[in-house]
Amino acid sequence: QGVQIIVFPEDGIHGFNYSRESIYHFLETIPDPRSVKWNPCLEPQAFNNTEVLQRLSCMAKEGRMYLVANMPDKQPCNNSDPHCPSDGRYQFNTDVVFSDDGTLVARYHKQNLFFEFEFDTPREVEHVVFDTPFAGKFGVFTCFDLLFYEPAVSLIEKHAVQQIVFPTAWMNLLPLLTAIQSQRAFATAFNVNFLAANLHHPILRMTGSGIYSPSKSVYYHNEENEEGKLLVAELPITSPTKPQTDQVLQMESHLDSLKSSSPLVVTGKGSHQPGLHCAKEEREGQCQDLLDPATLSFHAIIMYDNYTITPLTEPMGNLQVCYKSLCCYLTYELTAAHKEQYVLVAFDDPHTVEGTFYIQVCALIKCAGPGLDTCGVAVKEATSIIDFKLWGNFSTKHIFPDILASKMTLDLPDSIGWENNNTTYHMSKKGMTSGLITAGLYGRWYERDSL
Repeated sequence: QGVQIIVFPEDGIHGFNYSRESIYHFLETIPDPRSVKWNPCLEPQAFNNTEVLQRLSCMAKEGRMYLVANMPDKQPCNNSDPHCPSDGRYQFNTDVVFSDDGTLVARYHKQNLFFEFEFDTPREVEHVVFDTPFAGKFGVFTCFDLLFYEPAVSLIEKHAVQQIVFPTAWMNLLPLLTAIQSQRAFATAFNVNFLAANLHHPILRMTGSGIYSPSKSVYYHNEENEEGKLLVAELPITSPTKPQTDQVLQMESHLDSLKSSSPLVVTGKGSHQPGLHCAKEEREGQCQDLLDPATLSFHAIIMYDNYTITPLTEPMGNLQVCYKSLCCYLTYELTAAHKEQYVLVAFDDPHTVEGTFYIQVCALIKCAGPGLDTCGVAVKEATSIIDFKLWGNFSTKHIFPDILASKMTLDLPDSIGWENNNTTYHMSKKGMTSGLITAGLYGRWYERDSL
């Protein structure tokens, strides 16, 4: 099929749920390609006990394509290193990259571990970049890294990376953090090509791989059975972009204007009940008054966090909801309404379950049923078509916009960007062809993670 690079999932070779001791026999010592030039397929005797590396190298060589895979690495250490584990070795969750002749060209040790007690966290953040003759620079990071500044964002903002490869074993979490949502949002926010290969394990909510350009999505989300899918797509080569400014980025819904670009061919394989209490919000002077004073907001648990929520009660209108200093605004019109309940939600605080990181979120989400006590429960189907503009006075410049539609499909915004002298960030959409599940502006305030 003319593929130039293939990406495989995190944990796809060795699996997961190991102790430090039980994973030992899957570990190989992976040399640093910055200091050692090695083709395992052609030089299998150069390093002992490297059968997996040899097999991967030969796959890349025989397929004549760059190959990205995830495997566990061990690196010996001794008492001269005060951080050396007691068993005398570091164990890392590792991505390896081979060129199309089988040479090992990159090695990345995952920085942000997700309950992976069998692995060590690298002492220093690694910014791993590899160059290709067909698409320039690629950056590589793994799964949970996506939610942090280091190394994911810094690769783009400081290292001029144009494309990202992303092995992952991502557990979907509605309504804001499913795999395809997060992958699409990252590609949109940074105007990059994003090659994401997710482990396909529906029982554990692991599914959702995709190949994304700023204006194209080719993805696979299947929770019904164990059948995976090989995704193949041809993408235009992107250029690195500066962080978003007050200029509005108009999103294209097709690739007609990009047909003259050089192609990049890539491939990859691959609910919680809310607590509820109603209370009239009293935020005098904190937000612009767009609501009827009699309107009630309430609080509900969404993805373990206690969001402030305002319901949509009319077929069209203007709403606001605030959480601390963040105020979220919505102008909307239901062009096809089917008695489904929607709410505008806001959150501005550290997320502290399954990782600790500071988020600012404005989102329009569908409730599971007609009652407000169902807001925050996982929803996968919707029939209501909503034209909307969603915006908020975010304190962070890093905003990840996404639109998730019925039956777990993705849509692109008509426009996104900063407005009002860079004081508010917005997203707008008209004419969706399927019902809306979530329209989210997911802000990451990285500077507050350590506070």
